[in-house]
Amino acid sequence: MTKGYWVASVDVTDPEGYKAYIAENANAFRKYGGHFLARGGQRETPEGKLRSRIVVIEFPTYSAALECYHSPEYAKAMALRQGRSVMDLAIIDGYDGPQPSDS
Repeated sequence: MTKGYWVASVDVTDPEGYKAYIAENANAFRKYGGHFLARGGQRETPEGKLRSRIVVIEFPTYSAALECYHSPEYAKAMALRQGRSVMDLAIIDGYDGPQPSDS
């Protein structure tokens, strides 16, 4: 099974209120095995347009990533996020094929 990922592009519009979302989403991520690979920080956007904050969360499987998003735990966190940020989110399946160095 391949891993699953959340890839989010976020603009936080209410930094103080957003802190409640951060505290609450930890419950869902912990339950479904999610951990952060990127959580804001430095970035460069050489092509296209993204929001101000990029977040990548890895899950043990694609189905765990989907289950987390649809869970009651994350629904509670999502309610705290609404009105405090604007987010584009993709939930994607990891890649387990050959890499350029494999040839």
